Amino acid sequence: MQDADCVALLRWALPRLGLRWRGFRRVHRQVCKRIARRVDELHLADVAAYRARLASVREEWSELDAMCRITISRFYRDRAVFDHLGAAVLPALAAAAIARGEPVLRCWSAGCGSGEEPYSLALLWAFRLAASFPGLSLAVVATDADEHLLARAARGCYPRATLRELPPPWIDEAFVREDALHCLGPAFREPVVLLRQDIRATQPEGPFDLVLCRNLAFTYFDAGLQRRALTDIAARLRPGGALVVGRNEVVPDTGAASPAGFGVYWKAEASSSAAASRCRSSTTAVASSASRRRALS
Repeated sequence: MQDADCVALLRWALPRLGLRWRGFRRVHRQVCKRIARRVDELHLADVAAYRARLASVREEWSELDAMCRITISRFYRDRAVFDHLGAAVLPALAAAAIARGEPVLRCWSAGCGSGEEPYSLALLWAFRLAASFPGLSLAVVATDADEHLLARAARGCYPRATLRELPPPWIDEAFVREDALHCLGPAFREPVVLLRQDIRATQPEGPFDLVLCRNLAFTYFDAGLQRRALTDIAARLRPGGALVVGRNEVVPDTGAASPAGFGVYWKAEASSSAAASRCRSSTTAVASSASRRRALS
């Protein structure tokens, strides 16, 4: 399959799936390899024949949609973001939860893939924060549309390369070597509940103190789907809670990326309170009050 032929197919097909070419431009070869395998599997002559199949077989669009899921993940991906979560965002959210009398800090990892992101959150809490908040536990709901990725997440075993951004002591304490893989211990998997959900159609029940939706909706979805995803997230995010998107992503309708570049947006409090002040002062990566209201109210 020629790259130009695949690009032409994607430019035609992606808008029909509510996706945008701009998000796939740098990673499209991953999708093209899958399409090439699908063309061979169907014994079709070329990309033109596959496009004709899409035009005549409605069910094939579901196959193409599944092939367009980008799977790039590793533990502690974008380390500066996780360090910032541990130093500023999670402590502020934890303090607010304790002030409300909540026993659990609830988080949602949307598009969790093989589990690296939600497990990174669990490790961060265990090694850097749990001792400072002894009356508070962490619970993470991790969702993804791909059942195969979720099966890998449930097993919790990974090649060493995916752990390279984790602090080495965490690897030594949290993982057990099994042949060529490193398997995360049960105590670190326990806070994470895995659900098969496509954020475009289904979302877990809130409210959540923290939502991570990084390098998914605000990269690959078109403008309409982005706004809908933001509405669904905001409806499940507690007032004063935080949404984390990719560092190069922009939440729709704000007009700008989050200040300081960590991808953190705060949902406005329902009313002025000490908790709101505490959240705002604890981190530099917050949008202005007006931007927060536009984005996440």
